[in-house]
Parts: sequence; structure tokens; C-alpha cells
Amino acid sequence: MALPFIAFNFSVEITPDGAAEPLCGASFSECDGLEMTLDVKTIREGGNNGVQIRLAGPAGYGQLSLKRGMTSGFDLWEWFESVIRDPGLRATGEVVMHAADGQAERARFVLTRCVPLKIKAPALNAREGLVAIEEMQLGYESLRIRPGGGGG
Repeated sequence: MALPFIAFNFSVEITPDGAAEPLCGASFSECDGLEMTLDVKTIREGGNNGVQIRLAGPAGYGQLSLKRGMTSGFDLWEWFESVIRDPGLRATGEVVMHAADGQAERARFVLTRCVPLKIKAPALNAREGLVAIEEMQLGYESLRIRPGGGGG
């Protein structure tokens, strides 16, 4: 019997193209925008009023929105600034769904050729020296899912 995924047990890894390691160890409390759509064309066959033909068109992808994050450094802000200086820079984003134990990997959403669209600081207040990120949005060019190997 397969155990259900737990939606709040996830991590996010952003690795710039050409880098060996992810930018930083950021944690976010919300992740939205893992989606694919298919533009389907409907064609009617002449003389056959009871059937319509569906043709698959181009795929479309969402916009990843990460909210209420914390990190120990400024790497995400610096990456955003690097893309401003060189608009061709891209990264691979991975959203990892963990099992109930928080360790075993259940699934991994892989987002290719990510570009930062928005980064927003929260209202400022003192908080243990961590860098807070209220919201970060990423555009991506493709999305695929890889099943994980862990139980939990």
C-alpha cells in the first residue's frame, strides 16, 4: 500500500547552470506553481457530428512561487542580481517531496532553465541573524517528475 505524500514536507534546491552545488540551503513554508498544461486543438470531422478529434498542441508551464523562506546567506539575492547583469543565466530548480520521516525522498519535481522573476523581503524585524524571504518567484521552461526511492 502506497503512503500519501505530505504536502508540507518538502525542500527546494536551486543550482545555477555549470555549478556543482545548489545555491544555498533555503527553506520555504509554501510552494505553488508546479503545473503543466497542454494546448489541445479540437477538430470536427466533416459529416460525423458525434465525434470530435483532439490534437495535442504545445505544452505550457507554470510559475513557481515560494513563500515565507529563510536562509543563512544572501545567495538567492546575489543570483537575482547576477541575472540582471547577464539575462542569459539560468538554473535548475528541484522541489523534493520527503516522506513523513523528513529524510526519505518520495518524489522530485525538476524544473529546467529557471530564471528568477521576483524576490521580496518581508517586513523587517530582528530574527536570529537569518535572512528572510517573503516571496520568490521563478519562471521555468520545462517540468518533469522523478519518483523517489524512499518509503517512510
